[in-house]
Amino acid sequence: MKDIGIQLKDSTNAVENIDLKVVIVKGVDDKIISGLAVGRTLAQNQAVILIANPGEFPFNPKIGVAIDELILDNDYLRFRHRIREHFAKDGLVVKRVELSENKPLQIEANYE
Repeated sequence: MKDIGIQLKDSTNAVENIDLKVVIVKGVDDKIISGLAVGRTLAQNQAVILIANPGEFPFNPKIGVAIDELILDNDYLRFRHRIREHFAKDGLVVKRVELSENKPLQIEANYE
């Protein structure tokens, strides 16, 4: 399942979000048993694909919507197409993308 993996921090600060979520669990002898949080990552994967630029994923350099470019370019249709295209490259099936001026971005997508 592609929507299970190492989680990123639960934070509303965009800069802090791109850091691993560490939950240290120690055993009875005070040694660390585990540290990285593993769980559902669907929303996290979608967010990372949206903010990444093409070339930032070493094993899949063609993925990355670069949503920050929307600030300089108001072509919402092109970005809706780009979101669908790049999500599909990661195996996400997009059911709905709503992106228009002065409205929040809404995406409904799941892995096949």
